[in-house]
Amino acid sequence: MQLEKFFADWPVDNVAGALVGKRDASFGDTARVFELASVTKLLSAYAVLLAVEEGAFSLDDDARLEGATIRHLLAHAGGVGFDSREPQKAPGERRIYSSAGYEILAEIVGESTGIPFADYAREGVFEPLGMDSTEIYGSAGHGGRSTVSDLSAFAAELLSPQLLDPSTLDEAFSNQFGDLRGVVPGYGMQKPCPWGLGFEIKADKSPHWTGDSMPTDTVGHFGMAGTYLWVAGDQACVVLTDREFGDWAKPLWQETNTALWDALS
Repeated sequence: MQLEKFFADWPVDNVAGALVGKRDASFGDTARVFELASVTKLLSAYAVLLAVEEGAFSLDDDARLEGATIRHLLAHAGGVGFDSREPQKAPGERRIYSSAGYEILAEIVGESTGIPFADYAREGVFEPLGMDSTEIYGSAGHGGRSTVSDLSAFAAELLSPQLLDPSTLDEAFSNQFGDLRGVVPGYGMQKPCPWGLGFEIKADKSPHWTGDSMPTDTVGHFGMAGTYLWVAGDQACVVLTDREFGDWAKPLWQETNTALWDALS
């Protein structure tokens, strides 16, 4: 499949993308390093889940906040704010999208394993997958950099996990804590707002950054750096740009992903 017709006219200085899975294709400079913003959360969640499998802690262990667990923080249900560790709601009451929660998780991984979180993610996830240009250099919630080539390797791992047990990934792709309502940044309040362990679930959200015709169990994440990654069935897609998310992206991403999915189907 030729991807130029889907991405060549985007109003950005640089865009690169790839399809991974049943159909493989790429567009743009797949070796260019882009800021990931909140797509970093997928990489961080994977490292946290690896720590769970290695026995550092369990998903239902305490996460330093009264009543909140590792699971709560991964699923944005811990009650902490977007960029504040001060509780805004009781755990499990509301889906509050939170980078602060991921920073807490990173500290817990570091303390439990004795390895700083950025190093743990590099040694446990990036190096085994050959993601040599990927790093978490700041917040575990939004401070990452990578390339389309590296994220394609990560997407392939999501389609056929080798580092995690498939049952762990199935859990990560499954809605946590029921039909909590919450805000998807840029898209407003969603009632409900399904989320897995790090992975947003499309469900019936509308409007949404994935395609209208894409299945309800599509999972992934987008970032304010103009980036996204989704997985649907046996297909994944990675797109990285250097233009901050805004009004340009909301209709364009939805239209592009709809057209791309329809072409794949």
